[in-house]
Amino acid sequence: MAHIGVIEELLKRGYKITSIAGTSMGSLIGGVYAQGKLEEFKNWAIGLDQIEVLKLLDLTLGRGGLIKGEKVLNRMKEFIPDINIEDLPIPYSATAVDIVKHEEVVFTNGSLYDAIRASIAIPTVFTPVKKNGAILVDGGVMNNVPITNLKRTKGDILVVVYVNADIPPVKLALNKEEEKEQESRYKKWLKNFNEHLLRNHSKEKTESLGFMSVIDSAITTGMLTLANYAIEKGNPDILINISRTSCGTYDFYKTKELVEIGRIATIQTLDKMNS
Repeated sequence: MAHIGVIEELLKRGYKITSIAGTSMGSLIGGVYAQGKLEEFKNWAIGLDQIEVLKLLDLTLGRGGLIKGEKVLNRMKEFIPDINIEDLPIPYSATAVDIVKHEEVVFTNGSLYDAIRASIAIPTVFTPVKKNGAILVDGGVMNNVPITNLKRTKGDILVVVYVNADIPPVKLALNKEEEKEQESRYKKWLKNFNEHLLRNHSKEKTESLGFMSVIDSAITTGMLTLANYAIEKGNPDILINISRTSCGTYDFYKTKELVEIGRIATIQTLDKMNS
């Protein structure tokens, strides 16, 4: 969600986005922007309360992930219709990985939603996508910063938004009352989320989440190493770093805060460049 704040600040400063390559949530936000529907998506996401978010989580265990991801995408289709990637007004690609052939899959045509769904299939979180004999998961497994999949034009500026940076998180200026309310909201969210899990699965199954967390941490370690290498090799003109501790994997309710964190990171980066 921090990508939204980045895009808004770039546009505010007169930058023109000429092409997009995204992995995982970067593919979703980038795809929505390329379609010209970023404002509609942001307003919808910010407007979701905790109960509505829980209703969109089609939980499952034993299928390679915790969440199917179909409900939220189907809900989005109600106000952001699907479109073929080749019909978007700017070049766009979404990156996924086929874990059968152990190779990167780059979507540059066909259904935008199909591409996004494959690209956001974070192992252990979202269930994989099966397509034409392939089993597709989050592109970040191999290419978490897909600079190599971006369509470049002469004289353009390469902007990389890295939301897994190993830096301290941005602290939004809150008064004590707001901090107390935020802490209370967070505890309520965790309580509701855990209760939602227990209602849908047996105790025996939910205990496997500890095992899944270990796998998730191991995968993340590899992804971060590859991402840092891609950034170093890609040599971006503008690198906007956002702390990976800005939120947790299941902090779906923090959209408004994360948009602002992305905006602040962009302001700080651009101001520093121009000083």
